[in-house]
Amino acid sequence: MTKTSGVCDDPKSVYSAACPCRDMLDLLANKWSALALGALEDGPRRFGALRSRLQGVSPKVLTQTLRRLEDYGLVDRQIYAEVPPRVEYSLTPLGKDACAPLSHLRTWVEENIDRFPESD
Repeated sequence: MTKTSGVCDDPKSVYSAACPCRDMLDLLANKWSALALGALEDGPRRFGALRSRLQGVSPKVLTQTLRRLEDYGLVDRQIYAEVPPRVEYSLTPLGKDACAPLSHLRTWVEENIDRFPESD
């Protein structure tokens, strides 16, 4: 960023309007994305198990979230040829890398929740 103009000249800076990083930041900053990734840290899970773990998420929103995470290469979807078909979701290496900072953020929020003003 130039000090005189306040404009970000780096095309890979999240502060640049044209930065493709912003899409990934938007995805990772989403509550359900961050929680879904965290729920997968212990290993693959089926849709129902994820939905049970992520209390309050609707099936529609969870489906959209998992598809988006898969599109960005953070989650892998494995379909097993069984009757009925079994589908499991797991973290990719990129997804595992993303979990580290998200885990710190979740922990920080849990440890500091009493410090936040109550919202209505």
